[in-house]
Amino acid sequence: MRPTLSLIKREFTAYFLSPIAYVVLAVFLLVTGHLFYLTLNLLTESGPRGIEYPMQALLGDEKFWLVYLFIPPLLTMRLFAEERGSGTLEMLMTAPIHDWQVVISKFIACYLFYLVLWIPTIVYWPVLMGFGAIDPWPVFTSYLGVFLAGAMFLALGLFVSSLVRSQMVAALVSLILSLFFIVAGFWRPELDPSSLVYQIIYYVSVPMHFNREFTRGILSTSHVLLYLSMTVFFLFLTVRSLESRRWK
Repeated sequence: MRPTLSLIKREFTAYFLSPIAYVVLAVFLLVTGHLFYLTLNLLTESGPRGIEYPMQALLGDEKFWLVYLFIPPLLTMRLFAEERGSGTLEMLMTAPIHDWQVVISKFIACYLFYLVLWIPTIVYWPVLMGFGAIDPWPVFTSYLGVFLAGAMFLALGLFVSSLVRSQMVAALVSLILSLFFIVAGFWRPELDPSSLVYQIIYYVSVPMHFNREFTRGILSTSHVLLYLSMTVFFLFLTVRSLESRRWK
């Protein structure tokens, strides 16, 4: 247990020594702050320009997801790729710690920093409350959604980072794979909602999940299961990736 906690502390602290992490934090807060400003404007409007679900203006907006797309790859690109490139991964693999502990430790550290990104956004809600009675349930489901979806994207990035030596390659490959879950929300073909193709697009499209459900206070078990199952799946693949190195 102690080696795991030490590794978590080491990896989490490393984020605050990296300029990339501060750039990610600054850009994230700039975008969410801008969307928050737009939401306040909509709350003061009436008629067709008004808004019924404030969270939909924040997390259902395409601009948010276009920026969000880059965050998990940037947070995960160094976790294994840096150690493989510098040769320190071999030292870590010979330490008295299991492969799954290494993977979980790095994932937890990365996820904790991901949560740090969202902490400043808590100050938005007292301000929103001042503009009227806002149902707290959509706020809860929206945050639950970003925490679950974030775990999936971070696990994906962690797996990619375990396969390559270059941080830039890890970020690029992770970005391309993440497009599968993001771009589908922007591509809206003229399809019958009851068709199989439409159902598949809707099932994997994270922005559509938020625009239609999470930000409206609807908690879909199918989406929750998707995020959790993909998180476990990518973490499992990461462990297998490390195990395969022992046989080389």
